[in-house]
Amino acid sequence: MTTQELLIKAKNAKAKLNMLSVDEINGALEAMAQALVDNTDKILAENEIDIENARGTVSDVMIDRLSLSPERIEDMAQGVRDVAKLPSPVGRVLKRNEPIKDLIVEKTSVALGVVAIIYESRPNVTSDAAALALKSGNVCVLRCGKEAHRSAAAIVEALQSGLEKAGVSKDLVLLVEDTTRQSANELMTADGYVDLLIPRGGKGLITACLKNATVPCIQTGTGICHIYVDESADIDMAVNIIENAKTSRPSVCNAEEVLVVNKNIAKEFLPKLKERIVDNRKENPVELRLDTEAQKIIDGTPAGEEDFDTEFLDYILAVKIVNDVDEAIDHINTHSTGHSEAIITSDKASADKFTRSIDSSSVYVNASTRFTDGGQFGLGCEMGISTQKLHARGPMGLEELNTYKFIIRGNGNIR
Repeated sequence: MTTQELLIKAKNAKAKLNMLSVDEINGALEAMAQALVDNTDKILAENEIDIENARGTVSDVMIDRLSLSPERIEDMAQGVRDVAKLPSPVGRVLKRNEPIKDLIVEKTSVALGVVAIIYESRPNVTSDAAALALKSGNVCVLRCGKEAHRSAAAIVEALQSGLEKAGVSKDLVLLVEDTTRQSANELMTADGYVDLLIPRGGKGLITACLKNATVPCIQTGTGICHIYVDESADIDMAVNIIENAKTSRPSVCNAEEVLVVNKNIAKEFLPKLKERIVDNRKENPVELRLDTEAQKIIDGTPAGEEDFDTEFLDYILAVKIVNDVDEAIDHINTHSTGHSEAIITSDKASADKFTRSIDSSSVYVNASTRFTDGGQFGLGCEMGISTQKLHARGPMGLEELNTYKFIIRGNGNIR
């Protein structure tokens, strides 16, 4: 099926979805979740082929992003179930007033229509996106990278079988067959067919969509995430948080990439951090890329010009020493991509200044940036992390996949 034929199917399916009740949609989601579990063996077999084809062409941490397991598939299914339990945003009256007697104006939440997602090598995005789109009243068009296409195709086949078992159209979730740039370009310029385009991937993909899309497009995060260790920080807490933010899963966008340290705590803190995430790690020790001042305290790789503007997605951490919280804020706002930043401090004034001044979608006090995630924020799962300010910001859940329209009820009113 060509991409254009698929888009026509999606547009036709939009009208069918508008007629489904909340109970019917929830039933479809439950059936989709069960179908994922029932098709675990087939999904894993296709995933293994994707992994073998990718070996030697991508890094080990990217292989981890691509890899599925029975546990990860169960987590995907649970994510779909969690979305089913959430209240539907569709039809919710956001505001109601009566500006003129007997003329009722209701600002009402409605689905966008057809939501297209271009993503790279994370198969779990397939089910997350499908579940969120369906629960928010949208048809979902998926276009994944070639590295994960067999996995995504098996997942979509399972999801569609669940839809059919629930008695609804399988065209509510569609996967683009073409993995060349041509299909991506077709989605970017599918005026009249795609109501919102969401790119999930690296800087190149996101930039291409923002530059070339003629359909509405969300800017999702490259994540150059920072953690600032203030002079009043609890050192043990700081070491624990940074170890988690950098090493728990470095290939994801909410992993820490830059560490900023107050000069008054650096001599005590940096050796302890190095011991934890470099010296004592037998597997995947973190490479520290140090600015001039940090090099005077611990050993590491001298930081290059680009290291404070790079999403490493690997066991690499750039380290910057600053004089105070104001310099930390300036550095972070200069180099941030607007994703997630954190301060570790016991000083309320520093915490308040940081949260007011940092211009990112998620700002933490004494917690890891790894929590920037739809599931962790109580959204069920997420469509992506928006780093822009209009329409959606931060993890995108159900509400961010709706727009609104005004419904006006009169009683013979004329103007």
